[in-house]
Amino acid sequence: MYNNFKRLVHLMVPKRMTFKIEPYLRAVFSITKRGKNHCCTICNFESNEWIIIENKDCLCARCGSLSRDRRLWNIISTHYLKDNIKVLDFSPSRPLYRAWKKQKNIFYSATDLSGDFIADTKYDITNIAQKTNSFDLILCYHILEHIIDDKKAMNELYRVLNPKGTILIQTPFKEGEIYEDYTITSEKERLKHFGQADHVRIYSVNGLKERLENVGFKIEILQFKKDAFLGFSDHETVLIAVK
Repeated sequence: MYNNFKRLVHLMVPKRMTFKIEPYLRAVFSITKRGKNHCCTICNFESNEWIIIENKDCLCARCGSLSRDRRLWNIISTHYLKDNIKVLDFSPSRPLYRAWKKQKNIFYSATDLSGDFIADTKYDITNIAQKTNSFDLILCYHILEHIIDDKKAMNELYRVLNPKGTILIQTPFKEGEIYEDYTITSEKERLKHFGQADHVRIYSVNGLKERLENVGFKIEILQFKKDAFLGFSDHETVLIAVK
């Protein structure tokens, strides 16, 4: 039912209007989902069940967060949410964007080139229009697998990160080596080879770690287990990058 309703809304309502009315639609929809079996780390909604979407991920009925959103916000709110920090967030999910905008004494800027996300700016990750050492926290979640010149993007991330700052990085991962082939350019073939029509590679954890280290980062790999109550997925990996 949820997936069909979502398709109907997208067909009938322009994207930008959908962004505006989505919180109100979800507020109404979530009334029937109230319970004590689960709790969203972003909106604190307590529900009787997660909404299972087409890729089998667990979605919060109230704010629309996915499992990786809830895990990321848990990491941020536990370790990195401090007054007066300057944050750069690449193509954030709408639940995370709205959560950031509710924070006081935080300098938060979301950026997106695609037009598919709510954003404040349109930075090119390979040429970020900000001064060196500008940001205390950078969120680069499911971005690098879209970027052909990922080394240039990593160098830019290194440049704009404060020497005492942190970048939280995640992409889809595979076992073995990084898989990339720049002769594959059609959406159909990219979907077949990389799992999504706008992806240009699939990283391995160690392969991404090595590339980040090659531009100067020190990398810590965090690996997590499933938490059904909070809706966290199993075997999730996050890379922590510092100068």
